[in-house]
Amino acid sequence: MLITGAEAAVRVLLEQGCDTVFGYPGGQVTALYDALFRKRRHIRHILTAHEQGAAHAADGYARASGKTGVVLATSGPGATNLVTGIAAAYLDSVPLVAVTGNVACQQIGRDSFQEVDIVGVTMPVTKHNFIVKNPEELPDTLRTAFQIAKSGRKGPVLVDIPRDVQTAKCHFTPAEGPVPAEPVRTAVDVA
Repeated sequence: MLITGAEAAVRVLLEQGCDTVFGYPGGQVTALYDALFRKRRHIRHILTAHEQGAAHAADGYARASGKTGVVLATSGPGATNLVTGIAAAYLDSVPLVAVTGNVACQQIGRDSFQEVDIVGVTMPVTKHNFIVKNPEELPDTLRTAFQIAKSGRKGPVLVDIPRDVQTAKCHFTPAEGPVPAEPVRTAVDVA
């Protein structure tokens, strides 16, 4: 099926058994947040006051649940605010997937507004980093990120997704894997 990169990313999160994403929205992850909103019955987003808090919350969630923690932040300062939480996960061997947005591919390396080489910044404190420049590679890259985070000595993996990759159409083939048995319950559903 042909869907946007952002929609493919959220579907992979669900395939991987992710039911909670911690984060703080920003301009370069708008498409990802729209896709998360459309799947809100199956995956919950926890809005934090700051990206650093989101990274620590995802770390704590992974420690408490035994699942891989997932954190989402926008480009530039939003992404760099994740570094302390990513480092904590790295030093304590906690499985974490950090997803960051970035400027469009053709703007990378041109000192664009709020562009930071987050892959380079986080290399010392991650097991592996990816920057996805082809939307067709996004689903398998995210699947690989989860596999790396959970295998061997557990730890964080960062996946940087430029804005145009999030909005571009790609072919998506679902993988075999865990699918949520029931929708996530929220306070609104319970009331």
